[in-house]
Amino acid sequence: MSASFQSVSAQSNPPDLNSEWWSRCDLQWCQDRLQFAGRDVDNLSRQFGTRTFFYSTSRIRSNAQRIESAFLAAGFANRYRIHFAMKANRFAPLLCFLKQTGLVGIDACSPNEVEHAIACGFDASEVSFTNTSLSREDLDRLSRIEGLRINCDSLRAIAAWGKRRPGSCIGFRINPGCGVGRADNEKLKYSGSNTTKFGIYREQFADALQLAKASNLTVDTIHFHTGCGYLSPQLEQWSEVLVQCKWFIDQVETLRNVNVGGGLGVPHVASDSRLNLDEWAKILSQQFGDRSELTIEVEPGDYLVKDAGILLLTVGSIERKRGTIFVGVNAGFNIAPEPTVYRLPLHPVPAVRRSGPATACTIAGHINEALDIWYHDIELPPLREEDTLVLLNAGAYSSSMASNHCMRGDFREFLLC
Repeated sequence: MSASFQSVSAQSNPPDLNSEWWSRCDLQWCQDRLQFAGRDVDNLSRQFGTRTFFYSTSRIRSNAQRIESAFLAAGFANRYRIHFAMKANRFAPLLCFLKQTGLVGIDACSPNEVEHAIACGFDASEVSFTNTSLSREDLDRLSRIEGLRINCDSLRAIAAWGKRRPGSCIGFRINPGCGVGRADNEKLKYSGSNTTKFGIYREQFADALQLAKASNLTVDTIHFHTGCGYLSPQLEQWSEVLVQCKWFIDQVETLRNVNVGGGLGVPHVASDSRLNLDEWAKILSQQFGDRSELTIEVEPGDYLVKDAGILLLTVGSIERKRGTIFVGVNAGFNIAPEPTVYRLPLHPVPAVRRSGPATACTIAGHINEALDIWYHDIELPPLREEDTLVLLNAGAYSSSMASNHCMRGDFREFLLC
């Protein structure tokens, strides 16, 4: 007889569909069986096994269309571009699907990512490249790709690019000295009171402009990416970031594009407020609506694919240790490191919801590290060994950050069309 956990803190039966904070039309309970992208998740588990990522094309498309609609409603028709941040998910079928939608280009941060984007059907002109600490080899490889758009984030990069591609247009990645991230999570801020490696600060900006001119480069883009995962409560803070960045924008006479980076977040827990995209676009309009010569670019990763992905795991053990019930699963933090690295939880949900009182448990992985905990003290319906447990929000910064730590790095990925 397979093991199961017993109630520690009795509650009412599992909540109805409408009370689940994560429920939507393509992710919901149907007669106590989890449905995702029109599929029964437990059946997916039986067919394809666990340690398996599934991505929904319909959800990805609708996420991109919401950003597009927000831009249009704010008056940016023919004045916006969306670039998917490939570092969030580089699964080739997913990238090929994105190309087919015609809704997005690519934000790349390594020469390999640029070449991977081109291999998946994107033209080099649809790729925006931004990164730091570039080696000579990096610069040589990038400079050979015709049509690639590059944002330089240091004086050294500007000079090096000028030697390789004189007469070309470039962008400057700038650092306004302030940032925004989910719930003030410092791990998600790229700019702030602490000096970071990213971007050109105010005190270097005049030198950067002079160096670009001397190198026969035209600066047509100002780029900034100051943090990740922000939601509606952080929009006022993000608005202040835009105000600070306008100082840089106003210094460039040849400017054609303002790239506001990524960072658009999705809810991870019940208390999170969804990002109001209309309000987000309204703030952009307040800052740049009167600058008709400027195209506004954005580089979402999380917002496009995070809630479009799930990770299926198998319950391998259920054990009480002191006052804690540990539910051990057949995968560790190494195949989806975001909860450990960024403290962004992946909410666990059973594929089949049994009736009975919920119980507080801690979801633990099978890696021999103390930090290999998926979720602490979460109330779940009764579970048994061999059940399928689903981690939500696994579409971004999960498989793309995976490693083979403890030689337990095997997983599979599927695109659901």
